[in-house]
Amino acid sequence: MNCLIKNGHVVDPSQNLDQVLDILIEDGKFKAIDKPGSFDASFVGKNIIDAKGLVVAPGFIDVHVHLREPGFEHKETVATGTLAAVKGGFTSVASMANTLPVTDNVMMIKFILDRAKEAGNARVFPIGAVTKGLKGESLADIGLMVEAGARAISDDGMPVMNSDLMRRAMEYAKTFDVPIISHAEDLNLSQGSTMNEGAVSSILGYRGNPKASEEIMVAREMALARLTGARVHIAHLSTIEGLEQVKRAKDAGLNVTAEVTPHHLCLNEKLFLNAHSHAHHACVHHHAITDYKMAPPLRTEADQEALMVALNSGLIDMIASDHAPHGCVDKEVELEMAANGILGLQTTVPLMFELIAKQKLTLKRMIEALTVAPAKLLGLTDHGKIKVGAPADLTLLDLAQEWELTASSVVSISKNSPFLGRKFKGSVRMVLVGGEVKNGS
Repeated sequence: MNCLIKNGHVVDPSQNLDQVLDILIEDGKFKAIDKPGSFDASFVGKNIIDAKGLVVAPGFIDVHVHLREPGFEHKETVATGTLAAVKGGFTSVASMANTLPVTDNVMMIKFILDRAKEAGNARVFPIGAVTKGLKGESLADIGLMVEAGARAISDDGMPVMNSDLMRRAMEYAKTFDVPIISHAEDLNLSQGSTMNEGAVSSILGYRGNPKASEEIMVAREMALARLTGARVHIAHLSTIEGLEQVKRAKDAGLNVTAEVTPHHLCLNEKLFLNAHSHAHHACVHHHAITDYKMAPPLRTEADQEALMVALNSGLIDMIASDHAPHGCVDKEVELEMAANGILGLQTTVPLMFELIAKQKLTLKRMIEALTVAPAKLLGLTDHGKIKVGAPADLTLLDLAQEWELTASSVVSISKNSPFLGRKFKGSVRMVLVGGEVKNGS
C-alpha cells in the first residue's frame, strides 16, 4: 500500500529527527522523507493521512510480552495479544517462551510465527526457551530455534538456577549471535513470597522477596557474561542493587543491557497497604490487592526513583511492558495463591506520558527506549527507525487526547490491570505496520 503522511511532528532519535515532515510510503517501505508539501505534486492517491498536531515516531517495539498461546488461550492468544499491541502503539513484540507446550523447539517457533501472520496485527518475534520445558535441566535446541526465527533465548518466568547450564547457554547464544534474556531471581531466597521484603511485608504479615534475590542473580549473569563474552539482557530490573551490578558490568565493557517495566517506574510496595485496607474495610474482593502482585515484586520508593534516574541516563536501555495476562481464576484468589503479573501493552505508552507530564522523562528518551534499543537487542537492523528503504512501521501519538482505561477498552482476553478506571492524557492515535494502518482512532 502506498500512502503519504503529512504534517506530522517526526521524532526519530536514531536519525536525529525532531521536526515537522512529510513521509512517503511505497510498497510497505519508507520511500522518501522531506519538508511539508514536497510530495504533493508527485503523490496521486487517496491514502493521505494528515498527522497535523501528532507526533510521528518509529513503530514501538516491546521485547517482553507473554502471548500465552498455545496452552493458555483463556488468558490471551496471539491474535488478541497482537491486537492489544497495535492498540497500545507497538508494531512489533517479542513473545516469551512460557507457553504450554513450551516454546523450546522449531515446531513451536513456526507455530507462533504462523499464528502471528494469520492475525495480521503486530509483527511477532519469538523468543525460544533456554532449557527444555523451562525445567532448568538441559538445554533446548538453541541453534535450530534461531534458524527458525527465534530472536533471543530466555526462560523468563523462571530463572536458570544452574550456573554451569547458564554458562553453556550463553556460549551457544554467542555462537548464534542472539542475546540471552535473564529473569534474575534466586529462587532459594524468593520462593513462597508474595511481595517485596521490607517494612510493608512485615506490617501485613506476608512472606517477602528480598532485594538480594535479584542482586545475586544479576551479579552471577554479569560474571558469566564476562566469562563467555555473550550478550546478556536483564529483564524487568527492579532494585538499586541490581542496577549497581549492571553499571559495574557496563563500566567494565561487558555486552550487557537492561529493561525496566512501566509498573516498576510508576508503582511501589506502598500500594499494598492501601489495597489491603480497602479489601478489609470496604468489602472489596481480594483481587484488588492481587493486581499489584508481580515478579519481580513492586519495590520501595527509593528503588522506583533509582530506576527512573537509570532510564534517563541510559544505564537502563529500554522500556518493556512484561505484558502478563491472567484470568479471574488466577487473580481473584488469596494473595499467596494469586499468579504474578499485570497487563502492559495498552498502558505502557500512556503511563510514560504521565512521567513526561511530571517532567521525569522526555519524549525523545521515551521513543528511544521503545525503538532504537529494543531493535538493537533483537538484531532488527531495519526496525526502530524512519529511514528510506526500511519497513514502514510507525506509531502516531496524540499528546493532548484525554481518555479513560475501561474493561471494555482493554482488548486482551484478561483484564488484570491496576490501571482500570484511570484517566490518561495522551493516546496512541494510529499505528502502521509495513505501511498498512492497523489501528486508527
